[in-house]
Amino acid sequence: MPKKNHDAISRSDRVLVAAMAIILATASAAVGASMTYRPSTDKPAAPAVVVQAEQAAAAPPAVSDAVTAKLIAEHKCLSEVLYYEARGEGTGGQTAIAEVVFQRLKTGRYGASICKVVYEGAKGPGCQFSFTCNGDMKRARQPQAWHRAEMLAARILTGEVPLKNATGGAVNFHAVSVSPEWADTMDRTTQIGNHIFYRGAPRARSS
Repeated sequence: MPKKNHDAISRSDRVLVAAMAIILATASAAVGASMTYRPSTDKPAAPAVVVQAEQAAAAPPAVSDAVTAKLIAEHKCLSEVLYYEARGEGTGGQTAIAEVVFQRLKTGRYGASICKVVYEGAKGPGCQFSFTCNGDMKRARQPQAWHRAEMLAARILTGEVPLKNATGGAVNFHAVSVSPEWADTMDRTTQIGNHIFYRGAPRARSS
């Protein structure tokens, strides 16, 4: 891995850990809240936490190794789904994908962590996010696009970029270029960029 790219990844991880450590130090429920999707009607959070995290990144407050490892893993999984599913869709398109991940997490039917939601079925034929089983991850990443995904993931996890339910509670989506069989068995909510979003559980097809 080129040193420049490695430094960028390390920086985003340090920012995330520092920001989460600050939140943990001031509000014990902050980590749980960050992992639970709640459509926001508030004004966007001020960027102060990220500025503070940048300043503290070199020496964040003490956090256990287990907590640090979990935060970094969750950040990586969210970064991956943003990158592989919507790296060309801009902040709005990537945030919409994040909403699907957190809405799935909220339902409790897809896994109890971001990583479990993203990688559900990855080792079998039922992968929920195609990049986890179609070979995309074997290809070299685009450094700038990967860095943008990492930083957006950190900003979502720390609350600087709030999720506002732009997808209408969607738990599924697909690209406009495909027509999956399940699409007409769910309730379509909206289209954002090149993705169409759906909510609810798949219904039986009418005969």
